[in-house]
Amino acid sequence: MNIKKSVLFILLILIIDQWSKIYIKTHFVLGESVDVLNWFKILFIENEGAAWGAKLSDILPISDNMGKLVLTIFRLFAIFGIGYWLFDVIKKKASSTLIWAVSLIFAGALGNILDSLFYGIIFNDSYNQVATLFSEEPYGELFYGKVVDMLYFPMVDTTWPSWVPGVGGQNFRFFEPVFNIADTAISTGVGILLVFNKKAFHKEDETSTELENDSLRNQEY
Repeated sequence: MNIKKSVLFILLILIIDQWSKIYIKTHFVLGESVDVLNWFKILFIENEGAAWGAKLSDILPISDNMGKLVLTIFRLFAIFGIGYWLFDVIKKKASSTLIWAVSLIFAGALGNILDSLFYGIIFNDSYNQVATLFSEEPYGELFYGKVVDMLYFPMVDTTWPSWVPGVGGQNFRFFEPVFNIADTAISTGVGILLVFNKKAFHKEDETSTELENDSLRNQEY
């Protein structure tokens, strides 16, 4: 897989991701949902923090705004790091599996950072109203945008039996998190690296072995 194919693949994911987010933002009120199937819903929420809505301010003694800024800056550094990794594996002609996986992770990370960077200055808020794109009254500032999530799969929605210690009678729902196309791309990329680890990294291992063998042969001479 060459860099042209990787870039086109990343652009395709970004287009789908951003189109879905902009559509939801400009057609749904915050908290509105539509049932697609019994176990699949489109549910519009906004995520101000990291994965699963976690906030740095819940962990560190900082304000929500400072936590959001730190998180966005961290994501920017992560984007550059993943981008360099992608360029490096393509340059070294690593396995297609590894390049596909890193491309997915990069596209997903870039898709979410666009929300964090720009959505606060191009949308007004979605509370009790449908947001407007390029609003004259944006809800935030640069670096303080909220990530749009909409994919919800409550495949199991039931109540724990009363005899279960600690949670008896409480609601149990699986799968609880709401996510987006970018999150799906990141999770898929990471999943490929975990499941197909040997296939993803075998070319790099072969290259390292060849270099070691060459070095040993040179030492013998």
